[in-house]
Amino acid sequence: MKPSTAHAVSTTTVLEDRTSRQAFVLLRTIFTVAPILFGLDKFTNLLTDWTAYLAPAATTVIPVPAQTFMYGVGIIEVIAGIIVALRPRIGSVIVALWLLGIIVNLLVLGSFFDVALRDFGLLVGALALNRLASRHGK
Repeated sequence: MKPSTAHAVSTTTVLEDRTSRQAFVLLRTIFTVAPILFGLDKFTNLLTDWTAYLAPAATTVIPVPAQTFMYGVGIIEVIAGIIVALRPRIGSVIVALWLLGIIVNLLVLGSFFDVALRDFGLLVGALALNRLASRHGK
């Protein structure tokens, strides 16, 4: 290989690694911060009335008031965000599965299909974080 070709390959590899690392940091940050913030908001309902997004079947399976159910959801979301921060490879799978549960809940509810579609996009992002964490994370 010519020296200039070797240098070009090396520079490309470094740039790809830097770009990949930046994508990892962005996804890790959002999948840490968002679950923690949304989880904490389950206790205050400042952003929205979270119980409106809960299918009645959920409180049939776990017989508690909807707001109590949301307190449990909030705790799980905060824990998931912390796990993403500390162990992104594991946390990203937890968040992806959690988002799948939210999607199923919304489909059972029979409304908020736009939110379900958005959460599907977030699920894909969590899986992308998982792949990047295999290279950059823990």
